[in-house]
Amino acid sequence: MATPVSPIPCGFHTLTPHLVIKNAGAAIDFYKKAFGAEEICRMDGPGGGVMHAELKIGDSMLFLADEFPEMGCKGPTSFGGTPVTLHLYVDDVDTWFNRAVAQGAALKMPLMDMFWGDRYGQVTDPFGHVWSLATHKEDVTPEECARRAAECMGKALAAAAA
Repeated sequence: MATPVSPIPCGFHTLTPHLVIKNAGAAIDFYKKAFGAEEICRMDGPGGGVMHAELKIGDSMLFLADEFPEMGCKGPTSFGGTPVTLHLYVDDVDTWFNRAVAQGAALKMPLMDMFWGDRYGQVTDPFGHVWSLATHKEDVTPEECARRAAECMGKALAAAAA
């Protein structure tokens, strides 16, 4: 009789992002330096490139692979951008954010204390993927969050009109 197997492998969560990247090998090196990723495994394709890789960042897994355009598998640089943002909660967002920028990520949104209680900012990695980084600093009730959001949006609209 076969031993039962967990439907979700050990060390994984229900959702695992899977990125397609032009030059996945360089991306793996970047994620190690910028986000402290640990390379769990890498399978090279028969013609070179990374067919599949697994990284661990904090307590979460990330899959990635090189582009294989002939199979319809393309990354954000081939499309001219991405509609997806990967969100990373960390213990010290300033350190992590500054390290990502120092490693070559482009500033998309500077770090700020946000109305929902996080210190938050965004970068675009050298491979076209957008990352938001945050440290949760304050628990905010839904009512207080709505009040702060309205105040923040009012200030933004006033500034845009000026």
